Amino acid sequence: MEEKMKSLKVLEFDKILNKLSSFAVMETSKEEILNIKPSKKLKEVKKMIDETGEALTICTKCGAPSIYVSADIRGSLKRVNIGGVLTCQELINISKTLATSRGFKKYLDEEYTDVLREHFECLYTDKALETKINTSIIDAETVADDASSTLLDIRRKIKNANNKVKDILQKIISSPTYQKALQENIITMRSDRFVIPVKAEHKGSIQGIVHDVSSTGATVFIEPISVVETNNEIRKLLADEKEEIERILASLSNEVGVVSKLVEMTYETIIMLDIIFAKAKYALNTNAYKPLLNDKGIINLIKARHPLLDEKTVVPTDIYLGKDFDTLVVTGPNTGGKTVTLKTIGLLTIMAQSGLFITSNEGSEISVFEDIFADIGDEQSIEQSLSTFSSHMVNIVDILDKVNDRSLCLFDELGAGTDPTEGAALAISILEFVKNMGAKSCATTHYSEIKMYALSNDRVENASCEFDVETLAPTYRLLIGIPGKSNAFAISKRLGLSDYIIEKAKEHIDTESVKMEDVLSELEKNRIRAEKDKDKAKSIKKEAQSLKDEMAKRNKALNEKTDKIITRAKDEAEKILSEAKEQADKLINDIKKAQKMRDKTEANRAMENARRKFNEEKKKNFEEEKNQKPIQNTKAPKTVKKGDSVKVLSLNQEGTVVSLPDIKGDLFVKVGIMKISTNLSDLRLVKEEKVKNTKSQISSSVSKTMNVGTELDVRGENVEDSIYLLEKFLDDAILSSLSTVRVIHGKGTGVLRNGIWAYLRKQPRVKSFRLGVFGEGDAGVTVIELK
Repeated sequence: MEEKMKSLKVLEFDKILNKLSSFAVMETSKEEILNIKPSKKLKEVKKMIDETGEALTICTKCGAPSIYVSADIRGSLKRVNIGGVLTCQELINISKTLATSRGFKKYLDEEYTDVLREHFECLYTDKALETKINTSIIDAETVADDASSTLLDIRRKIKNANNKVKDILQKIISSPTYQKALQENIITMRSDRFVIPVKAEHKGSIQGIVHDVSSTGATVFIEPISVVETNNEIRKLLADEKEEIERILASLSNEVGVVSKLVEMTYETIIMLDIIFAKAKYALNTNAYKPLLNDKGIINLIKARHPLLDEKTVVPTDIYLGKDFDTLVVTGPNTGGKTVTLKTIGLLTIMAQSGLFITSNEGSEISVFEDIFADIGDEQSIEQSLSTFSSHMVNIVDILDKVNDRSLCLFDELGAGTDPTEGAALAISILEFVKNMGAKSCATTHYSEIKMYALSNDRVENASCEFDVETLAPTYRLLIGIPGKSNAFAISKRLGLSDYIIEKAKEHIDTESVKMEDVLSELEKNRIRAEKDKDKAKSIKKEAQSLKDEMAKRNKALNEKTDKIITRAKDEAEKILSEAKEQADKLINDIKKAQKMRDKTEANRAMENARRKFNEEKKKNFEEEKNQKPIQNTKAPKTVKKGDSVKVLSLNQEGTVVSLPDIKGDLFVKVGIMKISTNLSDLRLVKEEKVKNTKSQISSSVSKTMNVGTELDVRGENVEDSIYLLEKFLDDAILSSLSTVRVIHGKGTGVLRNGIWAYLRKQPRVKSFRLGVFGEGDAGVTVIELK
């Protein structure tokens, strides 16, 4: 067996192909799938992978295309090319091929068929021929009556003749005269002629032709003389029918022959598409992903799993090779997953090079190799009298003879089956030779010497299959960069072997080996600690991201709420102006009535002046309400102080500074009733509008007097915000001539109350303040007396 074919079998690629073939529809496709071989050309592999990806897109978006044809029609097409006549079933297969082609053609209009387009464009469709076959052929044995007018007429005559014969025979078997002679009162067929069963001893009772005798001789089947002529007519009509059917089939075959080359190309294209879509369906079934491809010898498998193992139980593992190192040495316990790791590397590489998606996470990368060699398992031959070691060495010699810089070599238990010292030395020499040839390799071993070789040589890396000493079971995780350590003493101790024997055993190990094991133990402890720290860091990072997302969500909701409030305020301003206009109109009407006794001209002039001034004032106030205050300058301020009026660019709204900026320029600005966090770079100073209308001031003062309350509730606010609210509250209270007000701060820890009291002590307009008494809110309220 050729070494390359042997490697495919050892890596169980044949099992992958068997599973893949089950997703194909056509028998021919299934057979071709079983003969798939991996490609060595990167461009060809990329094309196949892209085809699988596009087919997968079609399957997920539109469903897999329907393939109606299953039989191989190429033999039928060869016969028709030399004048042969096709059977009904063969013509049905041609029709199914054309129907399948027509179904595929519809994907030409889809935007995601760039790669498969060249295949779709090779498909031939002939709706007229397809319809003609379907209307002419009922099934594999029957041509339809409507296939031709001649056939329809012949079959009508046959039907009439059959009915005539049956009527005559029915009268005979129903007649009392012949009851004694008949074996049964039935009409049957012999030699395509209608007959009746007559008792042998009464065969002379009915004149006619004997066509058959029963096996016992007791019954003879007689065609009465009265139906012979009609039966002869039926025989002739049947011959005419057969001749017309042959003519119809020949005519249809001739039409197929005219386009046979196109139909054959279509059939072969359908086979190719069936295989491509089988790969897509297999990818869906195994949850496989499209690999990235290179021809640099770089393999990077993320959460890879062996495709033949149960996805629910297999442990995914990360495997990489070819970038930082060319040779990977894997150590670990038996049944720990070393061989599975080796097979996973080889099998996923072969699958990718055959146009299949691989069972690993998205982003995994595979190199396209010229050769993939594998020496795995017991290849000993009884006929050749070869030992395990010799059998492996025969394979390895063959591999070393063919290896080059585009090869991937996989060795299972390299150097095993012979003296450990010599086996280890051979294994190191073999790995060194393969590395020097520029090939990539992965080998499993138990030898400490090979671990040391990996530690002391460039482009060679150790890896181990993790083993849990506590549970005495492998975890099946591959740890690249960490050499495997011997667990014999730890396992023996867990199983109850005495400390005395274990210590004595350690005395038989050389000092260097003991030191090596100690180093490996310490490395393993550090790795476990590092993994725990890494998991903790991931958890913290995830929690931080979650908090960040939550804050962003809240900030977005806050901004939306702010926008709504501002919009609502503008709407209310417009409403107020509208109401003011109504009141003004009413006032003017009153003036008209009051002035009706005075000179009309003078009164009208006064009213028009009043109306004009009102409209001007209304327009001015309306514009001031809707437009922003003028910006002092276009540059961001270097600093601001509390109470400054600013424009927040990101919100396109104005507000008041309520805190001084920190070292980064971050500060708080009050916009409406909302306090937002922003930065100096997002702010522009604005001019305060000078109050020009004394009447408006008076109106504002009156409004405050009417609206200000005697209580301020600051529960839930921090000290800084509470003082800001209290300052405005006291201003309004003094303007409203209030003598006593209350601030509700709650009991809590007293921090908010103490902050408010510290502020009140510095206020010259405050005469005194005290805690509330029973009925006023107790210690949760501060009562303030104003000067």
